[in-house]
Amino acid sequence: MATSKEYADFIVGQLNLLDDITIRYMMKEYILYYEGKIFGGIYDNKFLVKNTIAGRQLMPKTCEELPYKGAKAMLLVDDVDNKEFLANLIVEVCKELPMPKPKKKRV
Repeated sequence: MATSKEYADFIVGQLNLLDDITIRYMMKEYILYYEGKIFGGIYDNKFLVKNTIAGRQLMPKTCEELPYKGAKAMLLVDDVDNKEFLANLIVEVCKELPMPKPKKKRV
């Protein structure tokens, strides 16, 4: 099952307390970025974030889910109605994530 555009729009709207959120549609799902870092995505109408220490501490009762076959487990975000919680979660998760590698110039 693919993610609906309506659900993706809802999640992005819930993240509007953060200035530098971007979204990329890829293979019928959505990848989410904050300040250039991939922090999670929307898969099968579920909001998932990367599995980090901060994510597990902020959501101790959450479960891990595979966004797609062969992927690393991610954390399911259940409390999608609390904008302040979501903003804090993303900031804290992204603190643990490395900066993306610079892209090589194509010749």
